[in-house]
Amino acid sequence: MSMRKMAFLPGEYYHIYNRGVDKRNIFSDKKDLGRFFQSMKEFNTKNPIGSLYENSFVKEKQLGGKTSKLVRFVTYCLNPNHYHFLLTPLVEKGVEKFMQRLGTGYTMYFNERNKRSGSLFQGKFKSKHINSNEYLLQVGAYINLNNYDKNGVIKKSLNMSSWIEYTQSSNINFCEKSMILGQFKSKKEYEKFALETWKTTCNRKEEVKNFEFD
Repeated sequence: MSMRKMAFLPGEYYHIYNRGVDKRNIFSDKKDLGRFFQSMKEFNTKNPIGSLYENSFVKEKQLGGKTSKLVRFVTYCLNPNHYHFLLTPLVEKGVEKFMQRLGTGYTMYFNERNKRSGSLFQGKFKSKHINSNEYLLQVGAYINLNNYDKNGVIKKSLNMSSWIEYTQSSNINFCEKSMILGQFKSKKEYEKFALETWKTTCNRKEEVKNFEFD
């Protein structure tokens, strides 16, 4: 069931996803991918900021220090023609404000770079409410491994996800991982769980279809 017409409640978790209009690619190269990921960070603030398209990126220090965020990311995956987020809003209408900024800002950048006009994404983003811990873990694994095959081998197409952040020693701390990793003794134990979950999901075509995109 879509949450599009329902309030996103702070403290609750949601699977947010969308794809390119007419299934077109939304990332053509690493520059696009990097721009979208940077947008995920820079637009996630309660402070009013200028358009990334017009003003480039505004560093936190130029905004007077760290700013309060609209949402907290748990996992994410960016694929050539679609994306998935697992997140929770931190303020009222945090999801709506963040997604509006992200969609508008990135579309302006993409259209200018590619000399095109019009919508880039397939309507408004889609969403599913995470209503149990079991579902949270399942969706987290699904998103972390969405750009991998069922054997845990990364696909060759352009993509990036929070999988490395969850399973390896890394300086990357984009996601709030404690909600998931706190339920496992180690990253290795989580890795085993996630791979088993992902393999099962890949083998159940009907289950994968329920998530809209593969």
